[in-house]
Amino acid sequence: MSRPDPHDPDLPLSALFAEWPDLAPLFWERNMLCPGCPIAPFHTLTDACEVYGIDEADVRAIVMQVLPRD
Repeated sequence: MSRPDPHDPDLPLSALFAEWPDLAPLFWERNMLCPGCPIAPFHTLTDACEVYGIDEADVRAIVMQVLPRD
């Protein structure tokens, strides 16, 4: 099975955390409770940023910096 595409705007947060669990603290530091949330299989990064009122571009940039480069 191939790795999920972190650039995919439709990628559920649960898939993001399953593949890259080290991202969880980045969300917790922003008071985003997405890791472990029962809604994570249905929410994308866009959805979560909207819910929390956080700039998506900022969060996405931080996520991309932390992800390992293949």
